[in-house]
Amino acid sequence: MASLTGKTAFVTAAGQGIGRATALAFAAAGAQVIATDVDTAKLAGLESGQIRTAPLNVLDADAIKRAAEAAGTVDILFNCAGFVHQGTLLEATEDEWAFAFDLNCRSMFRTMQAFLPGMLKRGRGVILNMASVASSLKGVPNRFIYSATKAAVVGMTRSVATDYVVRGIRCNCLCPGTVQTPSLDERIEANASGAGSASAARAAFVARQPMGRLGTPEEIAGLAVYLAGDDARFITGQSIVIDGGLTL
Repeated sequence: MASLTGKTAFVTAAGQGIGRATALAFAAAGAQVIATDVDTAKLAGLESGQIRTAPLNVLDADAIKRAAEAAGTVDILFNCAGFVHQGTLLEATEDEWAFAFDLNCRSMFRTMQAFLPGMLKRGRGVILNMASVASSLKGVPNRFIYSATKAAVVGMTRSVATDYVVRGIRCNCLCPGTVQTPSLDERIEANASGAGSASAARAAFVARQPMGRLGTPEEIAGLAVYLAGDDARFITGQSIVIDGGLTL
């Protein structure tokens, strides 16, 4: 595992799933971690000598500014907060479109804008954004709004990487396939009636993965640790696919 000793990482949506696994992995690699979530109850059990927790609603611009000020020096920003909207173009509503872009894109715009100045002042920093293979990389059925937001994340990532590559900033995005998380469990329950049962809905998610299994949060976290570390210092502006072969 890459060493993150001496670095401070700020993680959004650290209460469960990939965010929680990554906060723990960053700490295991030696980083001091600020783990945030809008639902503070989900942060239970994370506090340790290397992890401190804090509430954060990434839809609140002022709260993001306050969180950045309180965090102080941050070497790694991991934007993990997001929402998976299900449905096609004709099933999408204006409200769903607005909410998804607020949470999946505008929140990242705000956190990057809040934390980047400090990184630039020190001449170094790593930004990791959560994208998806369901984006500009691959068309996935019934993911119209979600894919649009994650394609925007890919674009933002490349733009930030391009603008600040000569100033010591690296910006990459992670593009997972289907990962076993509480969010997936919620989608499975939502699809249960249409699929006939929850087990049938789960089987459908697994079936689209060529490896025949779902990814784990820990596997995504391992990639995040690598990208955040110095071993990846020649990597920027990339959409790193970790999908069990879904895009083959």
